[in-house]
Amino acid sequence: MDDELISVIDIAAKHGKRKQTVFKILDRLGIVTKKQRSIAGRNQMVVYITQEEFKTVSSELVAIPNDDLPEDSEEDEVAFSADQGVFYLIQLEPEFDPCRFKVGFAANMSERLRQLRCSAPFATVIRSWPCQRLWEKTAIDSISVGCERLHTEVFRAASLDEIAAKCDKFFAVMPSVPV
Repeated sequence: MDDELISVIDIAAKHGKRKQTVFKILDRLGIVTKKQRSIAGRNQMVVYITQEEFKTVSSELVAIPNDDLPEDSEEDEVAFSADQGVFYLIQLEPEFDPCRFKVGFAANMSERLRQLRCSAPFATVIRSWPCQRLWEKTAIDSISVGCERLHTEVFRAASLDEIAAKCDKFFAVMPSVPV
């Protein structure tokens, strides 16, 4: 990692601001960010700017009132920091398309369901299994064999009972996850 770069996450934390506030200032100032994978961020893409740009952004941030983040708030980072959570099986349209489902990983299942209900208001959790974040892609690839892929993590199957059984079988052979 280049020592001359600083992440937007770190800038927001240093100034007690939300990342969104930092991004608005970057946009207004016309600062072009750099994206790099971060080992500390579990190989996720992280947005960076140079130290010189940081000085300019900092002077703007100081002039803005606090975003009133609670002291212990980790904002959106919580959703991306947990390596353990659940693998879920959600029926998206129980009444109109009962065999259409979504699978994936969630560190916080109730928050994930809340997000999904913005676009699928009738979404229903069929089941969930303790899971490591790293298992998600393998689980999806294993479970979706023989299903019609409708979107990245959305499929249609002949029976959701069969999909739940595939999930049971997959997670039965995986190591236990501390809850």
